[in-house]
Amino acid sequence: MDQDSPTVFIVDDDASVRHSIEDLLESVGLQSKCFASAQEFLSSEHSSGPSCLVLDVRLPGISGLDLQRELSKAASRIPIIFITGHADIPMTVKAMKSGAVEFLTKPFREQDLLDAIQRSLARDRERRDKQRALHALEERYAALTARERDVMGLVVSGMPNKQIASALRASETTVKIHRGHVMRKMQAKSLPDLVRMAEKLELPGRA
Repeated sequence: MDQDSPTVFIVDDDASVRHSIEDLLESVGLQSKCFASAQEFLSSEHSSGPSCLVLDVRLPGISGLDLQRELSKAASRIPIIFITGHADIPMTVKAMKSGAVEFLTKPFREQDLLDAIQRSLARDRERRDKQRALHALEERYAALTARERDVMGLVVSGMPNKQIASALRASETTVKIHRGHVMRKMQAKSLPDLVRMAEKLELPGRA
């Protein structure tokens, strides 16, 4: 599967339901992968691209809600759309509180499922984009020297160059040079931009 192409995982012990959803997704150009049980899904290789999970609540062995819990424990952030023929309010509330995108009762409208899938894929795509951006930011920060990190920490705390020079026992000219290096290496366009980066990196001492 193309790593950048979205994939919809379908877990349902009813073969007719799996095939029906698979055909529906194929008709709108979405690729999917089907599983008859939660165990099959857990033991399979998953796409590294945007994805979501269409999950039956009642399954042999590990139930849909149990699988949701297992994925949460494993820090998996895959969006989940529950489908079931035996919905009840407590079950729905539990699933939604645990982060499910949608809870559809069989028989559901095809468009309702497609809408839920598109919302899920958009959510996962956004999450992955944020992860990539944070990783790039972390790499830029890692490229700073120890002194440049010290300067950055004091700059984003709101300290002026003169005070930074005093705190680091350096000349103000040296601080200005380090500050310029920090702005260039971090690719910060302004001080507020650098502060936002520090917030994303969760650096101590930021303003």
